[in-house]
Amino acid sequence: MKRLIFTTILCAAVTGVFAQNNADTTKAATDTIKHKKGHSLKFGYGEDASYVNINKPQDTTIHEHKKAPGFSFGLTFSRLDLGLTTLIDNGSFTLSPQNQFLRYRSWKSSNNGFDVIQFGYRFNSTFKIYLSGGFDWTLLRLRDNITILPNQPVLTYRQDNIDYSKNRFSASYLRIPLSFDFRTKADADGNSAHFVFGPDGGFLLNGRVKQISQENGKQKFDDNYHFATFRYGAFVRVGYGAWGIFAKYYFNDMFENSPAQKGLKNFSFGITLGW
Repeated sequence: MKRLIFTTILCAAVTGVFAQNNADTTKAATDTIKHKKGHSLKFGYGEDASYVNINKPQDTTIHEHKKAPGFSFGLTFSRLDLGLTTLIDNGSFTLSPQNQFLRYRSWKSSNNGFDVIQFGYRFNSTFKIYLSGGFDWTLLRLRDNITILPNQPVLTYRQDNIDYSKNRFSASYLRIPLSFDFRTKADADGNSAHFVFGPDGGFLLNGRVKQISQENGKQKFDDNYHFATFRYGAFVRVGYGAWGIFAKYYFNDMFENSPAQKGLKNFSFGITLGW
């Protein structure tokens, strides 16, 4: 998986170099520049960049987002999601008896992800549609001392006589969300409020069990573990400046070809950085 991620980022970077040249030409003709006090960190690509202010001891230049309609394509590092994940079992937050082996520690089960490339069309200064690609991880910290077994006809586990200090069950996906981005006009600091929503699809890259114990040390086992090969759902993001909150819900089951887990779905929420 590391090779796949590296290759994807490298290809995106090469493409982004050429796209950036075209974007810079357009931006020079359409951006309004203001001189404000402060230092800032930039997140995102081209016209979609957002800023995090650090302090205000020196002059800096901030670009207002007054963009003409047009296409954009390039490398980005945006929509960095840091959140929690929870399971919904046939409409309930309580796991059914057949899924009790998946009991997890809520505050240690997370959803993380980010986008690395995007293609979009801006209609005006306040509305844009873009398709992006990135990576997404769902990480469940299991409560019980079990091992989810690889290469089984259905999702299967083994009860162990080992006290695991960490027992994590995870899936990584290539995510491909389609975003409808509405934003307000920039304020005096160059920041806008954002409301973004849309469908979210993803292709399974890998499933993993990671365990740490005194008896066996650190162990990792990779398999698909019957995670859905393709998952689909919807998301929403709301925020101001570079920061916001997100929520994601996937419509199809979390696992496939495993009848006991039918109706088990995934919901995530948390904070997001960069637009």
